[in-house]
Amino acid sequence: MLVKLYQSDEMIEYKKVLVVDDDVRNIFALTTILERHNMKVIPAENGLDAIRILEQTPDIDIVLMDIMMPGMDGYETTRAIREKPEFQDLPIIALTAKAMKGDREQCLEAGASDYITKPVNSAQLLSMIRSWVKMEETPSVVPPFNY
Repeated sequence: MLVKLYQSDEMIEYKKVLVVDDDVRNIFALTTILERHNMKVIPAENGLDAIRILEQTPDIDIVLMDIMMPGMDGYETTRAIREKPEFQDLPIIALTAKAMKGDREQCLEAGASDYITKPVNSAQLLSMIRSWVKMEETPSVVPPFNY
């Protein structure tokens, strides 16, 4: 069980991840990490896009939310997502580059499920995703058979 939690891709492959970040370089870096583990990444460059995408794609398994974004920041976006009953249990991991005292508490108060600082340690991020994504869910994409 511990090996699956910390090292196995079985728990996370084919899961849909909404990556919300105003910096396309961060989206690219996170997408590279996640796609290596067969996760499906859906990017959003701001909070309004994130909410729209969630409403149109209800089978998203987890959200990676940048906190410092212009306009609607990650706190506001997370609060808006949590106001919708269908997203009450959706795991949201807050990402922030400016880790300051009290940031974690602020993120959790806004409705984030967990918190991680940038630059992201990929092993730590993947372990965190594994701990929040339920394995018993049916994969959103069925892998093709290779003969």
